[in-house]
Amino acid sequence: MPLKSIILIGAGNVAHHLGPQFQKSGLEILQVFSRKITKARRLAKTLKSEAINDLSKLSSSADLYVLAVHDGAIPLVAQQLPKEVREKKLVVHTSGATPSTVFKSICKRYGIFYPLQTFSIKRKVDFSSIPICTHANRKSDRQALQVLGQQLSNSSFEINDAQRAILHVAAVFVNNFSNHLFSIGAELCEKEQIPFQLLLPLILETATKVQKHPPAKMQTGPALRGDLTTLNKHLDYLQRYPEYEKLYRQLSKNINPKLPL
Repeated sequence: MPLKSIILIGAGNVAHHLGPQFQKSGLEILQVFSRKITKARRLAKTLKSEAINDLSKLSSSADLYVLAVHDGAIPLVAQQLPKEVREKKLVVHTSGATPSTVFKSICKRYGIFYPLQTFSIKRKVDFSSIPICTHANRKSDRQALQVLGQQLSNSSFEINDAQRAILHVAAVFVNNFSNHLFSIGAELCEKEQIPFQLLLPLILETATKVQKHPPAKMQTGPALRGDLTTLNKHLDYLQRYPEYEKLYRQLSKNINPKLPL
């Protein structure tokens, strides 16, 4: 059975992006829940749906219940869902790090619907290129979630809990850690009154190259070359920032374990 109606539980970054995409795909958003009614109303107004801040008022008529809440709240919220929802309806969460089995003792039908992307409410993204990772404990629900993923994106994948946990670790490396390194670069530029925008084409080219080539094959820089003269100059400068010096040394050694640093 195709999924035709959805209730969004959560009104944060992920819900603000998923809700309109579900709607564009022809699904009806029946309700939007948030503990803060102002947040629920803001998103519900966009989706022309009902805003609620009390889970006891949750409708039991939707085909799918999407928990777009922070990881620690997933089991707590799931336990508060109406009995009919827990026993008869498909309940999923959008987390990359939490296994679908968090629902095992709570819901009869459960799974995940995880869009692998970083979201900010005010920044639009092209959903057609975002990988959608899905999984469910029942075969028919796995098929339904795959179809839903294909309605939203050109990339929909059946990814089990073990695979998704590893995928999330990899995502932290390529997104959170890389962005932290961008922040360090921006800080160093600001302290030396150098425009950070000078580095933007380099950041873009680095990301562009790995679209078609293995990242390891695209690695460049003084660490890979074993250029100790340049490395030591950089480390001398970074002595004023001990934590960055330590990080620079560690990353350089990781790129080239033979370096005598």
